[in-house]
Amino acid sequence: MQTLKIKMARNQRELRVELIGRLDTVTSKELESEVKKNLPGIDLLIFDFTQLEYIASAGLRVLLAVSAWMEDRDKEMKIINLSQMVKEIFTVTGMIEAFEIEE
Repeated sequence: MQTLKIKMARNQRELRVELIGRLDTVTSKELESEVKKNLPGIDLLIFDFTQLEYIASAGLRVLLAVSAWMEDRDKEMKIINLSQMVKEIFTVTGMIEAFEIEE
């Protein structure tokens, strides 16, 4: 059963990725694959977590890998609209400092 819906919208050199549901061990593989396919030519990557209910460590690893890929190419990645639950996970794991986060 898939527990994550991924919506992507590209506007020239910007890619917005909206996640709906749960980003866990199973769904993180799909996210990584989908994002990597769409990264070439992107200068700004925005993850919108408005409807993300939960993120597991596997999801955090994907975000770190994508962030490193973007940083290596002098590109920007940011995360917006964290729910309180997801923000707590980022805080407890220390990941709140690893990303550019806008609320």
